[in-house]
Amino acid sequence: MTEPQVWTLIGVFAAGMFGTITLISTMFLRTMQNGFDGVQTEMRNEFASVRTEMRSEFANVRTEIGAVHGRIDHLDRDVNAIYRHLFGIDRG
Repeated sequence: MTEPQVWTLIGVFAAGMFGTITLISTMFLRTMQNGFDGVQTEMRNEFASVRTEMRSEFANVRTEIGAVHGRIDHLDRDVNAIYRHLFGIDRG
């Protein structure tokens, strides 16, 4: 263990291991980041799709509520006409 060649080999091996660990960890982090970016993009697209669907469904519900409101107005008019007819209010 006192030979300079042994210490040189130990230093070269340690530097090689350190470099390998650095390279592997950097590649792993980049791979994970790309995976997270892909999931983030996919989630944004899905949420945008759901948002679009919800807007169209709410528009349909508003249309249906407007139709029901119109029917209630007509029903109210008809009930008022029957009420006036039965009690003779419109015969003035």
